[in-house]
Amino acid sequence: MYEYRIYSQLKKHAKDLKAFHMPGHKAHGDFKSKFPSAVLDVTELSWSDNLHCPDGVIEAAQTEIAEILGASKSYITTDGSSSGVLAMAYCASKRGNKIIVFRNSHQSVWNACKLFGLEPLIVQGKEREGVLQPPDAEIIEKLMSNDANISAVLVTSPDYYGNIAPLARYSDIVKKYNRLLLVDGAHGAHLAFGDRNGYAGLYADMWVDGAHKTLPTLTQGAIVNVNNEEIIPLAEEALSLFRTTSPSYPIMASVEYGVKYLANNTKNLYAAKAAVEEFKNGEHDLSFYRSDDWTKLLIDFKPFNVSPDKVSAILEKKGLYPEFSDGRYILFYLSPSTDAADLLLLKKRLVAALQNKKLKNTYKEKPSVPEGDRSYSFQYALRKPNEWVELDDAVGRMCAKNAGVTPPCIPVAVTGEMITLAAIKALSRAPHTFGLRDGKICVVKKW
Repeated sequence: MYEYRIYSQLKKHAKDLKAFHMPGHKAHGDFKSKFPSAVLDVTELSWSDNLHCPDGVIEAAQTEIAEILGASKSYITTDGSSSGVLAMAYCASKRGNKIIVFRNSHQSVWNACKLFGLEPLIVQGKEREGVLQPPDAEIIEKLMSNDANISAVLVTSPDYYGNIAPLARYSDIVKKYNRLLLVDGAHGAHLAFGDRNGYAGLYADMWVDGAHKTLPTLTQGAIVNVNNEEIIPLAEEALSLFRTTSPSYPIMASVEYGVKYLANNTKNLYAAKAAVEEFKNGEHDLSFYRSDDWTKLLIDFKPFNVSPDKVSAILEKKGLYPEFSDGRYILFYLSPSTDAADLLLLKKRLVAALQNKKLKNTYKEKPSVPEGDRSYSFQYALRKPNEWVELDDAVGRMCAKNAGVTPPCIPVAVTGEMITLAAIKALSRAPHTFGLRDGKICVVKKW
């Protein structure tokens, strides 16, 4: 059984704490009554260690986390997975000026390319049931074999829909060409436990586990892991740049807790997974997206000709809040902490909603994610003067700022791409977008 080291140390000192140090709330008065955990919110003290140069309780916790996850080194971060993605991209930027990325990469990936002058080579898989799939390994090999400036491939796996990339095949390719396999595994921290199928740590040189997404961990808690010992010094340099110098001790403690709780109680993961299987196999007419990841429960509303947005609104009125509705699917984001009784209630509410005659014929076809027309480089377009134009006037213009649909926040026009009519249609039809301003899109000025 693993000990919860950081939490135990915080609790040990909480009862005698007289705070003549940061933070300003001092765990006192009205603040403490409203936020009882304030007594655990401390700074770097003689007994609490320092995240940026740990040699005490944090160092011991990170060492045990690495042991559990199968990493050479693991680092707690309280900045979410984004600081880890920046750290991975920083490491890549020291080995070349190009990086292979997926079109459905998180915003932090595109930000990293801007920060480090990396040229993103975008790969896009085919659609299955309205959802982008991980790109074929052959596409990645073709790119790497023809360009020595490609330093790495930064993979999103699993993605928001639970699609797991063929990491074993990707790994073979990057080893063949002596590049890096970096994995944004923000949605897959739970895969480290149980059978570990699809877990990034089995293949990646460096990867990020978004602990707060699928483990019992506070929001913003994540872990950066390294298996390639050659890049450990560079990874630590990167983390010193991107992690906050004022990390939350409660978040750090909860990251350690989340990992060790599942290591100590794997049965809870199997119980939750079995409850999800029972949900899917029960007597009902629900239709599911074939996800690779059991924590991503996606109900398909297209076969019923029912709007998932309207069903989502009904569920919220009943106190059931899904992760998102994307126009075809509602994603119910589960975890090893998911309760079987809650799943039974969810099934009941979903079946009732589908029987609501007022919702019949309310479905509207979800726009596909078009393939971009890559004519100029990402970095080239960033350097050029830009302007905002109406969507209808943007066809054939060069995109100057990423724009796309949300959820799940996938860019349909990437900086440097020539904007296509298909991209404009996708943006125009989507109820929620990013990268637009008052219905306009940013393009490179004509010269």
